[in-house]
Amino acid sequence: MIFSGNAIKVDFIKDSIANLVFDLEGESINKLSKAVVDQLNEAVSAIEDNESVKALIISSNKEVFIVGADVTEFLGFFELPEKEFIHWIESTQALFNHIEDLPIPTVTAINGYALGGGCELALTTDYRVMADTARIGLPEVKLGIFPGWGGTVRLPRLIGADNALDWICTGDQKKAKEAFQCHAVDSIVDIAQLKDAAMHIVQQCLDGKLDYQKRKQEKRQPLQLNQVESIMAFESAKAVVAAKAGRHFPAPIAAVETVQHHATMLRDEAMQIEAHGFVKMAKTKVARNLVGLFLNDQRIKKVSKSYSKQAQAVKQAAVLGAGIMGGGIAYQSACKNVPIIMKDIKQEALELGKTEAGNLLLKQVTRGKIKPEEVTDTLSKIDTTLSYGDFTNVDIVVEAVIENKKIKSSVLAELEQQVKADCILTSNTSTISITELAKSLQRPEQFCGMHFFNPVYRMPLVEVIRGEKSSEIAIATTVAYAEAMGKTPIVVNDCAGFLVNRVLFPYFAGFDALVRDGVEIKRIDKIMEKFGWPMGPAYLLDVVGIDTAHHASEVMAEAYPDRMSKEFKSATDALYESERYGQKNNVGFYKYELDKRGKQKKIVDEEAIRIIESVRVNMIEIYDEEIIDRMMIPMCMETVRCVEEGTVDHPLDADMGLILGIAFPTFRGGALRYIEEIGLQEFCDRAEKYSHISPIYVPTKGLLKMAKKKQTFYPKVGPK
Repeated sequence: MIFSGNAIKVDFIKDSIANLVFDLEGESINKLSKAVVDQLNEAVSAIEDNESVKALIISSNKEVFIVGADVTEFLGFFELPEKEFIHWIESTQALFNHIEDLPIPTVTAINGYALGGGCELALTTDYRVMADTARIGLPEVKLGIFPGWGGTVRLPRLIGADNALDWICTGDQKKAKEAFQCHAVDSIVDIAQLKDAAMHIVQQCLDGKLDYQKRKQEKRQPLQLNQVESIMAFESAKAVVAAKAGRHFPAPIAAVETVQHHATMLRDEAMQIEAHGFVKMAKTKVARNLVGLFLNDQRIKKVSKSYSKQAQAVKQAAVLGAGIMGGGIAYQSACKNVPIIMKDIKQEALELGKTEAGNLLLKQVTRGKIKPEEVTDTLSKIDTTLSYGDFTNVDIVVEAVIENKKIKSSVLAELEQQVKADCILTSNTSTISITELAKSLQRPEQFCGMHFFNPVYRMPLVEVIRGEKSSEIAIATTVAYAEAMGKTPIVVNDCAGFLVNRVLFPYFAGFDALVRDGVEIKRIDKIMEKFGWPMGPAYLLDVVGIDTAHHASEVMAEAYPDRMSKEFKSATDALYESERYGQKNNVGFYKYELDKRGKQKKIVDEEAIRIIESVRVNMIEIYDEEIIDRMMIPMCMETVRCVEEGTVDHPLDADMGLILGIAFPTFRGGALRYIEEIGLQEFCDRAEKYSHISPIYVPTKGLLKMAKKKQTFYPKVGPK
C-alpha cells in the first residue's frame, strides 16, 4: 500500500502501475471537501516519493467518479478575507498542477459523474477514459461562479476555446459521446472494460507508443489562436453568453473574459488570473444566494427522504377531474411510470384530457426528449372512467375539481366511500382550508392537500398541506408520490392560501394600489421584469386568470381581513366585471393575438386602458425604486408572517417555495434572503414609510425584534 486514508487509497494495480482510488468512507458519493483535498495532497506526495511507481491511474469505487467540491463548505470560504481566499484557491491549483507535472503517464477512469472539481481533476491527467454511461461537466456557473481549480485554463487548451466556453458558460453535463467528439476524453468503453481500457493506455505510454510528455506540455502552453481567431472566439461568445445569461448572472460573462485574459499566457500565470476571477465572483451576492438555494434544495430533498420511510407504496393513483389541472396531473404521473385513473362526469372532458396528454408527449418527441414508441406506452398508463368502479385498488387520489368548497366537500365525501380504508385522499385546492374540507370525511387522518401549479408538467413545486387531523402516513405518502412524479414537495401547515398564494396576493395588492395611484401597468411590468421576475404583475395576472385571481383575492380577504381586504375598487376587479379574464379569453390587462408561430403575444389594449383609468384615484409621481418597494415589501412581509406563524418549518422552505412556485428571481435567493440583503432594520424602515397605504406594509413585531437584535433568518457562516 502506497497510501491509505478514509477517502483515498493508493496501491499497485500491476507491476509498477499505481491506482489512486477515491472512496470516501460513510458516503454514497465522492466529493472534494477541504479534508479530501488535503488527503489528495498527501497521496500525490507519496506517489512521487515512491520510485517504483512508473504510471498512475485515478479511479473511483463509488457509482460516481467525483461530483465536485463540497458545496456545504462554500459559504464559509466565501467569507474569508480576499487574500486568504485566493491563497486557498491557489494551493488547490498547485496540487492539481503537481498531478499534471508528475513525470509519469497518468490516466483518469471516469465511471460516473465527473462534475466541477471532479472534472477539473480529470483534466490534470494526460489521458481520460470514460464509461459510456458517465457524465462530465463544469456546472459552476449555476452557482454564480466559474471553475477555479484550472478548468478555465486546461479545458480550452484541450478542446479549443469555442467548445470550452460552451461547457463553462452553460454549465451543462456532457454525455460520453459528446465529450469524446470534442476530445475532452480519449476513449469511451462499457463500464465493465473501464479499468482495462485505462491500463491499455498506460501500457502504450510505457511502451513508447503514446507521447504523454507532449500531452503535458500542450496544457502548459498558451492557447493556439491568432489575433483574428481570438477576436472571433471571444467577442462573439460574449454576445451570445450575455444574451442567454442576462444582466443578473455575471459569472458566464466573467468566465469568457477570464479565458480571454489568460489565453496568451503560460499555465502558471493563467492560473493566477483564474484564481483572482473566481474569488471576485464568489464574493458576489448572486453567488452567495445561488449557493444558498443549492443547499436549501439539498435540505428539502433530505427531509423528503425522511418522509419516504413512513410512506405507503403508491402503485396505482387516481385524479378526479379531467380539466387542465387534472389532465396535467395524469400526464405527469404516467410519464414517471405511476399508472393513474382519470375520472370525470363527462366523456368529452376525459377525451380532451387524454388528448392534451398525447399532445404534450408529441412535443417531447419533437424535442428529442423521448422516442416515438414511448408515447403509446405512457398513454397506456392513463385509464379514463366515468364511474368509481375501478377505484377499489387505488392507493392515492388527487381531487382536482372546481375551486368551490361545497363541491369539493361533496366530491371528497362521495369518493371516501369508494376507496379502500388505507387510500390517501388529497385535494388540489389552491386556497380552501384542508382542515375545513376534512370535516366532510369519516377518515380525516387519511386526507391532506396536494397543491400543484399550472402548468403541471413545467412547474416543479407541490405544496403538501397538513390539516389539523392529517396523519404522518398521509403526509409521507403524498410527499413520496410527489417525488415519484419528479416534483419537489414542501410540507406546509394549513392556512388560507397555504404558502405560495398567501404571499402572492399581497404582491398583487401592492400592484392594485399602484395602478389606483395612476402608475401605468406597462411601466410596473417593465420595472419588475428588470428586477428579475420572468413577467410583470399585470402579465402574470393575465396568465393566472383574472377570474381566478379575483376569486382567490376574496378568499384571502375573508381569511385575513385586517390586511388583505381593500376599500377601493381595483383594476383587477374592473376587468373581471368586464369579463376580461386574461389569456383564457384573450383579453385582460393586455390583449392577446397569435403570432406567426402560433404563440400568444401580448399587445397594449385601449379598452383595457379605459377600464383601468375608470378606477384610478390619484396621479402620483414615483421613482422606480419606490415601485419595487411597494411591490416587494408586502410579499416579503407576508413571507415573514408564514415563518413566524409556523406555516412552514424553516425559512428555507419559504424561500424555496417562492423560487419553485412563482419563479421568484433565483439570483436574489428568495424573499427572506432579499430582506437580509437589504438589512432587516433598513427593510423595516422602508416598510414603515408605506404603512399609511395599507396594513400589508406594517412590519411584524417579530421582525422588528429581530432587527433590533441584529438577527437574521439564516445563520451567518464563517470560515471553517
